[in-house]
Amino acid sequence: MAQHVQLRLDTGLQIYFCDPRSPWQRGTNENTNGLLRQYFPRGTNLPHSAESSQPSRRALNGGRERRLGGGHRPRWLTEYLSAAA
Repeated sequence: MAQHVQLRLDTGLQIYFCDPRSPWQRGTNENTNGLLRQYFPRGTNLPHSAESSQPSRRALNGGRERRLGGGHRPRWLTEYLSAAA
């Protein structure tokens, strides 16, 4: 953050930086980067505005099927429950 001093002065917030080569200090950031890399190769210029990021958000939020406990997909559970009834 090039302007972290100005941000601290304007907001009164404390600004903390992780140590270099310490990814365990950046858990959420590392997880998000991993999710982004599933859809966008390194060097991709990601959009900053809400309108231009719509396709990116759709790909991230709708592209991965969620899993339930035991590793089952929701579709499998629906079919299983329908067959049992």
